Amino acid sequence: MSLQIRISWPTGHTTATIDETPTSKALVGVLPLSSTARTWGEEVYFDTPVSAALEADARQVVEPGTVAFWTEGDALALPYGATPISRGDECRLASPCNLLGALDGDPHILATVRDGDPIRVELVAD
Repeated sequence: MSLQIRISWPTGHTTATIDETPTSKALVGVLPLSSTARTWGEEVYFDTPVSAALEADARQVVEPGTVAFWTEGDALALPYGATPISRGDECRLASPCNLLGALDGDPHILATVRDGDPIRVELVAD
């Protein structure tokens, strides 16, 4: 089973397909949520009211467009390119993160998110 979420900010929006995991279930349970976007290299992340333990398949290096949950910061992490600790052009997160799913479409739309932008996440109705 997978769900679709919509992520919106002042200059754009995207959707993501989320797999069923313990962390994604907790996240869906608090939607819709509003937060403040932060940027770290080519990654957008933002606080959530969810707290989760690291899952068995957590990874630090992921594909662009991965929807990840940073357990150390209780934050959703959306990498679309290199971060300050990347080696080459890989997407290297700050630490291992739980994998929730992937953005639908080109992840580089996230380049239009500015640090401090209001950001909203909501479930897409069937």
